[in-house]
Amino acid sequence: MMTIVLRIFAWLLAAAVTFATLGPASYRPHSHLGQDGEHAFAFILIGVAFGLAYSRNRPRTAMIAVVMIGVIELLQLWAPGRHARLEDFVVDALTACVGLVIAAGLDWALQRMRAATNAS
Repeated sequence: MMTIVLRIFAWLLAAAVTFATLGPASYRPHSHLGQDGEHAFAFILIGVAFGLAYSRNRPRTAMIAVVMIGVIELLQLWAPGRHARLEDFVVDALTACVGLVIAAGLDWALQRMRAATNAS
């Protein structure tokens, strides 16, 4: 049940980021983090969400994420008022992978805590 909730959350988050990336610029949230900071924050969250939702094969999840991030970046070539930039792709892909690593670390820590609880 928890896996289903995590997967729904991950895909809703991905849909929101895709809309913010390809939709009208006026609908995109802005913060004090700046464009690179906003990208990094959004894609770390996506990496964590997908890393927790699809924990069985994280290398494959990472490859799919990087490819999809590239597709979203390229789709900006046809989105009015948007632009595809290599820098955005690199920031987005790297931070999504950082999020996947964070998810792996969280899984590892939870497994260690469960093992310690079961041992006592």
